[in-house]
Amino acid sequence: MTAGSAKAPFLWHGGDYNPEQWSPEVWREDFRLMRKAGITAATVGVFSWVSLQPAEDRFTFEWLDHVIEGLHANGIKLILATPSAAQPAWMSQAYPEVLRSDENGIRRQHGQRVNYCPNSPDYRRFSANIARKLAERYGQHPALLLWHVSNEYGGTCTCDTCAARFRTWLQAKYGTLDALNAAWWTTFWSHTYTDWSQIMPPRQNAEFLTHGLTVDYFRFMNESQLDCYRNERDILRSITPDIPITTNLMGAYKPLDYRRWAQEMDVVSWDCYPNPNNTPSDIAFLHDLTRGLKDGQPFLLMEQTPSSQNWQEINALKRPGVLRLWSYLAVAHGADSVMYFQWRRGRGSCEKLHGAVIEHAGREDTRVFREVSALGAELQKLGDSVIGAAVEAKVGIVFDWDNWHALDSAIGPVRDKKYLETVRKHYRALYEKNIPVDIVFPDSDISRYQIVIAPMLYMLKPGFAQKIEAFVANGGVFVATFLTGLVDENDLAFENGYPGPLSRVLGIRVEEIDALYPDQSNVLVMADDSGSYTIRRLADLLHTEGAQVVATYGSDFYAGMPVLTRNTFGRGTAYYLASDPEPAFLDRLYGELLDQSGIHPVLHVPQGIEAAVRVKDDRSLLFLLNHTPNELKIDLGNEVRRDLLTGESVSGVIRLSGFSVGILEQHTSQ
Repeated sequence: MTAGSAKAPFLWHGGDYNPEQWSPEVWREDFRLMRKAGITAATVGVFSWVSLQPAEDRFTFEWLDHVIEGLHANGIKLILATPSAAQPAWMSQAYPEVLRSDENGIRRQHGQRVNYCPNSPDYRRFSANIARKLAERYGQHPALLLWHVSNEYGGTCTCDTCAARFRTWLQAKYGTLDALNAAWWTTFWSHTYTDWSQIMPPRQNAEFLTHGLTVDYFRFMNESQLDCYRNERDILRSITPDIPITTNLMGAYKPLDYRRWAQEMDVVSWDCYPNPNNTPSDIAFLHDLTRGLKDGQPFLLMEQTPSSQNWQEINALKRPGVLRLWSYLAVAHGADSVMYFQWRRGRGSCEKLHGAVIEHAGREDTRVFREVSALGAELQKLGDSVIGAAVEAKVGIVFDWDNWHALDSAIGPVRDKKYLETVRKHYRALYEKNIPVDIVFPDSDISRYQIVIAPMLYMLKPGFAQKIEAFVANGGVFVATFLTGLVDENDLAFENGYPGPLSRVLGIRVEEIDALYPDQSNVLVMADDSGSYTIRRLADLLHTEGAQVVATYGSDFYAGMPVLTRNTFGRGTAYYLASDPEPAFLDRLYGELLDQSGIHPVLHVPQGIEAAVRVKDDRSLLFLLNHTPNELKIDLGNEVRRDLLTGESVSGVIRLSGFSVGILEQHTSQ
């Protein structure tokens, strides 16, 4: 299934365009330059609310009419955004309860963006109305490809409006105060609620240590913002049922549960802005996470910088070739588009130094414009050969936003649990072996995988342990780690200890958890004397209850106790890793599990080369990505493939220059 549209069956190339910041003379120049750069789709209207509605009773769509007609006349398709991420000042002034409250419940002043209360009836009314106006005016335009609702939802609000809605939400969930008090364990510190009106959001100047409260407020705020999206989406869908609808997500963004959002989106899209210390593995993980949100459906890369960002502490340029390389990295992992923020660099305000295809000088004889244009020409050459192609994986890694939030709220045994870092660490061990990985969730169907890995699954939701048991009993390999199975979905510790409902399939019992200081370590010693490895951070002291001991601790008072166990369960095997090992051990562990499961790398390539595959119909598309500045040799063997970027047939040993890419097509019937 493609992430795009039947109106444009190719890899979309384009990005955010903010014509309200410019004159008609600049628009005309932009259309010319877009054609030259191979731009095929433009996202328009993201922050144009006041330009479209300068007063409550006045609308000014005429300028947008001209822009859309200009794009269409130049063969550029339209991704039309609703502008609801930044409400106009007139709205905040006339309806102050539209404004969001901070972590102490204090109402903010107007300004910035995403500064609205998601439960404000006035905000919902105005955002629904502008969406309706746009759909009625442009819904039948032949250039329209996609609705882009709002922009980068996020943050939280703790105002009194949200507090009242939260109580209603809790009443629907729990039914009675007795049930809520039991779920939240409110007898602690005499926090038992005797009336619904006593419950408030987790404000920093009030109660925020009741973990049932904080986890539920995270879920409530996620649903509140999702309701804002649905409020606009449903109007757009009623008027334009054939136009797909999305909103741009932000990868591993903690304040929202994107798995829930994906269920409400026709297509998932996201904005990719790596941190300076991110590796190709870290970026690939975020693409795979995004692809996993809709169970493997391709996604849209909605934003990336063509040159540099401006909001991090240091904002280095992408080196020559890296824009192309990282664009194809996204495509290799399931993207059906290559888009940028932004087309033209604004002259003022906080994003005036953010990278763009067109810089302040407005010139086309720049390195970035040349790279974007060359990439645009390549994407047009690829045509429809890639869109809709699937990534086929036999390994799944479990990720869960509720778990992440609960872990970070938990006080002890260490303050920084490093959940995302740990998940990425296990992912990296597979990525570096060129093993395709799906990111899965507690509600995913895991039966189609051979190996499932669940790092730090502190919160076990109802039914997931049974799902794991069935998976292992049917021959699967399951890997769990330290801090697994401590609490249920209400953040209440399991009465039978850790790892809770997973004790049976893992064949272990955890007695204590030791926390190691940053300068401390222990040693994982293989039981067969085949090696030892450094372990850090946390150490579960566990006892086997049917499992075999594969490795033990090498020091401290728990020397000799198990640190890695293996339990046979039905036709499969479950492993428990009780501490955080150095990467070399994960490389060994997963290498052995892959061999035993008969899972092989996409291709054996030199270090620094990534090999990934997407499959479409009877064709296999091999992406070769050189993440180093050096030319490297790759042995393709005797199979003949066609290079989609050059049109040449290749086999045997090929050379890939630094930061370069190859896309090789092979018919699977060969």
